Amino acid sequence: MTFTSWSDNYAIGIKAIDDQHRWLFDATDKLHHELQKPQVDRAVVQEFLQGLMDYTMNHFIVEEELFERYKYPEAKEHKALHDKFNAAVMDHLMKFEDGADLGNEVLELVRNWLVHHVQNADKKYAPFFAQHGITVP
Repeated sequence: MTFTSWSDNYAIGIKAIDDQHRWLFDATDKLHHELQKPQVDRAVVQEFLQGLMDYTMNHFIVEEELFERYKYPEAKEHKALHDKFNAAVMDHLMKFEDGADLGNEVLELVRNWLVHHVQNADKKYAPFFAQHGITVP
C-alpha cells in the first residue's frame, strides 16, 4: 500500500517542477515502507532526510528563480513558505542526528506539504507562468 502517490491532479504544468514533486512523492512513499518494518534502518531515514534537504534547496531555487525572472507578484509570500518548510526539515534532521526517532513526524510533515503546498500555493502560480508561456523542460 502506498502512503502517498503522485497523480496528475498535482501537476502544475511546468515539467521540471512536476518531476521534482513526483520525486518527493516517491521518496516519501519509500520512507513510509521503511518505517513499516519491525526494525527500521536509521541509515535509510538519514538518507531520506538528507535527500529531502537537498531536494528542497534545489527545488525551491528553481521556483524562486522563476519568480524573480518573471516578477511573480506573490513571490515574497511563497518564499516565506519555503523558508518555513526548510527550517522544519532542518529541525527534524538535527533531532534525528541527535538520536531521535521521528520518522512518522517527518512523514506527516512531508505529506502535509505535498498535499497542501503543492495543491494550493504551487497551483496558485501555475496560471501566472502559463500566461508567460513557461514550461521548463
